[in-house]
This record gives sequence, C-alpha cells and structure tokens, in this order.
Amino acid sequence: MTAILAAVCIAILVVMSLALCRAFKAPTVYDRILGVNMFGTKTVLFIAAVGFLMGRPEFLDIAIVYALINFIGMVAVLRFFEYTTPTE
Repeated sequence: MTAILAAVCIAILVVMSLALCRAFKAPTVYDRILGVNMFGTKTVLFIAAVGFLMGRPEFLDIAIVYALINFIGMVAVLRFFEYTTPTE
C-alpha cells in the first residue's frame, strides 16, 4: 500500500511540474493564471496524499487552509486583471 501511495505522490509531482510549465510558457495572461491555479490545486492534493502516507491527519487541515488561500488568491488576481486587461 505504501508503494502505491509513493507512486501517487510522484505522479502528482509530475503533474505539478507540467502545470508550472504551462504557467511559464502560456501565450496569454489568463492561461498563466490557469496554470498557477492548477498548480495550487495539485499542491492541495499532494499535501493530502503525503499526510495520508505519513499517517498525519493534521495535514488535511493544512491542505484545506491552503485550498481556501488558493481560491481567495485566484479570485483576487482575476478581479485585478478584470480591470487592467492588457491589450494583445
């Protein structure tokens, strides 16, 4: 069971690196924001999986707080770009 969870954590890390590639190499600002949001979501999943793997249920609380911060941050960034949209 531990080997499967370790493989899941590695797979999540691979997906997180792909999300960072999208965030850095995206053609528009909104695609970059989507990449950062996807990275944040996968980070929450990674924290929860590592907490389960290590037998630390308090990691779920950390993951929930991180998810709330990620959501509020994305809303704030999108509100900012709603009023300052760069012309392309």
